[in-house]
Amino acid sequence: MNHLRRPLLVAATLCAALPALLPTMASAQPAWPAAKPITLIVPYTAGGSVDVNARLVATRLAERFKQAVVIDNVAGAGGAIGVAKAVAAAPDGYTLVVGPDSAIAIGRLVNPSAFRFDPLKDLAPVGLLNTAPMVLVARPGLPAKSYADFVQLAKAAPGKYNYATSGVGTVLQLAMELLKQRSGIFVTHVPYRGGAQIATDVIGDQVDLAMLVSTSAIPHVNGKRLQALGITGAKRLPALPGVPTFDEMPGLKGFDMVSWSGIFAPAKTPPAIVARINQELEAVLQEEGVRTKLAEQGALPGSGTPEAFGRFVQAEYARNQKIVQTANIKE
Repeated sequence: MNHLRRPLLVAATLCAALPALLPTMASAQPAWPAAKPITLIVPYTAGGSVDVNARLVATRLAERFKQAVVIDNVAGAGGAIGVAKAVAAAPDGYTLVVGPDSAIAIGRLVNPSAFRFDPLKDLAPVGLLNTAPMVLVARPGLPAKSYADFVQLAKAAPGKYNYATSGVGTVLQLAMELLKQRSGIFVTHVPYRGGAQIATDVIGDQVDLAMLVSTSAIPHVNGKRLQALGITGAKRLPALPGVPTFDEMPGLKGFDMVSWSGIFAPAKTPPAIVARINQELEAVLQEEGVRTKLAEQGALPGSGTPEAFGRFVQAEYARNQKIVQTANIKE
């Protein structure tokens, strides 16, 4: 019987020793983010403002993490494909996505077949990367020197005037539709498939108005090629100090709508990892060099905790939902 007892004794000894070995085994796993490079998905092609700002921040985060942060451009379907890739990734902190307003807080409302994920449930907010106000500009031949002048023109001839944006369901369209709702005017939307041609056509008197991101509008306004009627953010732009915000105008108090992007992780990413990324992002966004580069893109640095960013996204989604439903915006 001794030959039977020996294996049982060995097994019992191993079982007894296992609890003591577990901490050692766990400690053998490298702490995040030492195991491998971090992938930061950008849901657009390289070269655009979202991509440029993502690369700026990624470079600085890599230095702080002492780990590579690799940009992965996954374009298509208005950002849906790239964000969906992040949603499907392992929630381990090694895959993040730069989520712009259109893909996070608008797309599912206007094109649910393309946005099959729920950004409010399937992503963990990490931090607000940047914001950028929009500028409403008018063609040179339009007989309006202010937004109030244009409202009078539009009310006198409903449907006569039009405005351009870079597409249906963009934050640019929603900003103008909210202005229309608040001002009680009817102006026809002319969607383009991108922003490059819009300024040229407005300068050429082919389109009456355009809602442009600030970085696109500033050089044309300062060059006297376009007339700026108002800014959508709560504060005036330093580059356009003479252009009022809509919030300053009668009947539009509280109007504050900006383009934005933020960093998200897959849902169920450990809160400690989310907090660490947010902490490092906050530090990066305080760097003078980063703030200067963002300003060159017409953007302001973001800030705040993951929880505050989550509340911001929820509020953006709720407001956009009302605009989309009222204006019946569909793609």
